[in-house]
Amino acid sequence: MKYSVLKKTVFFTLFALSLQISFAQNITLSKEAKASVLTCGTSNEIYALFGHTAIRITDTINGIDVVYNYGAFDFSTSNFAMKFVKGNLHYFAVANSYADFIANYTFEKRSVYEQVLNISAAQKQRLFDNLNQSLQLENREYIYKFIDQNCTSMAVDALNRSLNQKVIVKKGDTDKSYRTILYPYFNHHFYEQLGTSILFGTKTDQLGTSIFLPFELQKSLNQIKLNQHPIVKENKTVLEFEPEPNSSWWNNPYTYLLFLGLILILNKSSIDKIYLITMAFLGMVFAFLGMYSTHLELANNYNILLFNPSLIALLYFAKANNIKGIQYTFWFNLVALVIYTLIIINKAHLWIVTPLIITNGLILKRRF
Repeated sequence: MKYSVLKKTVFFTLFALSLQISFAQNITLSKEAKASVLTCGTSNEIYALFGHTAIRITDTINGIDVVYNYGAFDFSTSNFAMKFVKGNLHYFAVANSYADFIANYTFEKRSVYEQVLNISAAQKQRLFDNLNQSLQLENREYIYKFIDQNCTSMAVDALNRSLNQKVIVKKGDTDKSYRTILYPYFNHHFYEQLGTSILFGTKTDQLGTSIFLPFELQKSLNQIKLNQHPIVKENKTVLEFEPEPNSSWWNNPYTYLLFLGLILILNKSSIDKIYLITMAFLGMVFAFLGMYSTHLELANNYNILLFNPSLIALLYFAKANNIKGIQYTFWFNLVALVIYTLIIINKAHLWIVTPLIITNGLILKRRF
């Protein structure tokens, strides 16, 4: 209860501060003003696995030291979970004081790195005005998309818009897929890694040519030049903490392999049926999400070839002793497994789904 009250208090405080800053759009920055990109470290919380991006505007003459970011959302939104799944959950821009921002990351023991931008006074002013404009009620909300619209991509858009040209572009790793780029962020978070591996479809197998992660932006900025000069004037380490390893007795590959191993070793018809029903049900969920959600990452999910809904038909034909039905659905599932293996043979998640491929194949062989 106390947490809920605190959360709402923080939300409305940030909201009020955002409005206050939005009414100060006519302020002209002094020559001492600085614009920086802040890259915040990761943590073991699911929402912080990828870090965070924010933009800082400092002007000692005008008494301004404000951090803007596009990563806020309201947990109290009605039907929060369904809106997130559907892909129409509204995120919004907020601003808070630099001191409060740093205090929060100090409390969370997350690193913060600052890149002071080497841009003109006019460009800083446009950036400041654009950021304040984004706090206006009619502008502050946007529809969150995992790759295409998030706290980092929105910051990139704000920077490019203020520079009047698309200067901030991705440097490096453009020959890797989004899925491959994401994979290391799930280290020591095995079931989160497994979950995203089987939920994401073909979009995440596309080459990651767009900046969508905070440390991608940080890395790219250090390689970008504007008017023949590096766009980053200075790199600073504001806070630095050693990442705390996520130690869990269950969230690791060993429990995963143990669970599947027990299913195979026990060799019980009832357990095998429950396993196949679960796989089929998950496949139906993936198919539903692919059609229902506007998150393109969930569309065209070829993992349905592994989590095959037709396993239900196979079990039905087996119970009805329908020999032809069993043969057709058995071979259909076997061919689907082979096709699936060929599809993922060069994908980042091959190793994590291979135990499921083996388990499916062995259960099909011994039961049908």
